[in-house]
Amino acid sequence: MTEELLVRDEIRQHPAWVRLNDQLEWYDYKSGVNQKRYKQIQAAQIILATSIPVFSLIDAASGRWLTAILGASVAILAGFQQLGNYNDLWTTYRATAEQLRHEKFLFLAQSGPYRTLQEQDALSLLAERVEERVSTEHAKWVSERTQQQADREERQDGK
Repeated sequence: MTEELLVRDEIRQHPAWVRLNDQLEWYDYKSGVNQKRYKQIQAAQIILATSIPVFSLIDAASGRWLTAILGASVAILAGFQQLGNYNDLWTTYRATAEQLRHEKFLFLAQSGPYRTLQEQDALSLLAERVEERVSTEHAKWVSERTQQQADREERQDGK
């Protein structure tokens, strides 16, 4: 990236800078992966669901079987979507990546909370703010998974 050319080697090798770029790259990548999975599943569901009425016009027993299989496939894909939580992960990871990108820009521009700081103090603050964002996202992720597990157990107990 162009901004990397503007960064001195001492900063580029600093743990805070390395961590920022590592996490930014990870969240950016994972956001893209989850977006792709979500859209693939959604597209498959749309195609299968819209083909059900067409195949239901086939009078033979094979037509009934085909529509049943298509309907079950739509339900299975919905289950995979629910299980993988791809839409939520896509948006959460994208939001975290953008927050990290914003932090990187503020640091490079020596603005916002970095405005009046010397380089070492700015790097220390960068480390704190990056870790705060990453740990907040991780805590949210753990909380959501714990809640999902509790919901599943409650549904199973209710049967």
